[in-house]
Amino acid sequence: MTSRRDFLAGVTLAGVGAPAAAGGRPPFSSNARQQTERGPGIHSVLEHDHPYIFIDSCMQIWPDAQLEVAHRHGVTAYGVTAWDPHADAATALEGTMYWHWAAREYPNLVLVETTDDIRQAKRDGKAGLLLAAQDGDWIGHDLHRVEAFQQLGLRIMLLCYNANNQLCDGCLDRTDGGLSRIGQMVVDECNRVGIVLDCTHTGRRATLEILERSQMPCIYTHSNPSALSPNPRNIDDEQIRACTSRGGVVGLVSWGPLVMRPSTTHWPTLDEFIDMMDYVVEMTGNTDHVGIGTDMSLGTYPDHESDPWGAPDYPNITEQYDRYVTDDIRSHRRNVDGFSDYAEIVNVAERLSERGYTDTDVSKILGENFLRIFDQVWR
Repeated sequence: MTSRRDFLAGVTLAGVGAPAAAGGRPPFSSNARQQTERGPGIHSVLEHDHPYIFIDSCMQIWPDAQLEVAHRHGVTAYGVTAWDPHADAATALEGTMYWHWAAREYPNLVLVETTDDIRQAKRDGKAGLLLAAQDGDWIGHDLHRVEAFQQLGLRIMLLCYNANNQLCDGCLDRTDGGLSRIGQMVVDECNRVGIVLDCTHTGRRATLEILERSQMPCIYTHSNPSALSPNPRNIDDEQIRACTSRGGVVGLVSWGPLVMRPSTTHWPTLDEFIDMMDYVVEMTGNTDHVGIGTDMSLGTYPDHESDPWGAPDYPNITEQYDRYVTDDIRSHRRNVDGFSDYAEIVNVAERLSERGYTDTDVSKILGENFLRIFDQVWR
């Protein structure tokens, strides 16, 4: 296999594009961003895979996704949101079984249950579907559902999504309550059956209580330091330290509204995203606690439904971004300039190397740190 540094030295975005046409000639000469502009949720393919295991800890796949080429975007395992937040148990079950069907229907995809599945997917040139729940509403007060869904393949879960629920408070709600009694039981049950607890979208006090109670390391799949981007969806230094001091990993997110700095008006850049990584690395003293969660989509991100009776007045976390960059939720500009297309993961690796990160560091940030957590937690 080509060494990582040799690969990065030779790769250019001219090598990122559509599959070759008959005769071996690509149908157009384009860089990755230009292909992204062909349509929402469309990502470039790599002519040759890069040598890293890249785990995207949070993303979405929609019905019109081009799943037949999902293994060619440079992603080893997609942390796919298995169903929409705030679903009931029946809807969550249907969502889970859809991914079982997808892994049967598409030979280039595998349903991830173990870390060996991820490593084998890399060796086989396939992509893994890593099932994640972006809330715990579906649990209700029936604790046995946690183990049932783990048996069906659920491997990462949030307890709540922005709003308060029966388990804990969300980060955008008006209160900052901690874990409920059933929420405490769900933390214990996730530890027992082997589901990684994700503190993203969760209220500050609740995250600190989750991190304190859990006997296993926890993660944030897609949150950034609020010290750099003071957004209600981001996390403060105490939350970062509480996670990383217990061995956890912060998946830093390339979604533009959570990278945008105060008083700026430009499209946030890849360098500004990597600044987020630098911040956590400097805080913790090493690269053991940094990962990536893009919050990108394969396929067309749908419009949000509006409630004709009036929606709760949650904080608008994208107001500055909508005004100065784009309010199109399907635009590639919703992710940072330089990493708005999956194939541009090669840009991320190259830029990290240019900033002085070693090859081992880059491997950890792109996937090995999450693999360490999965090895510790999954049963």
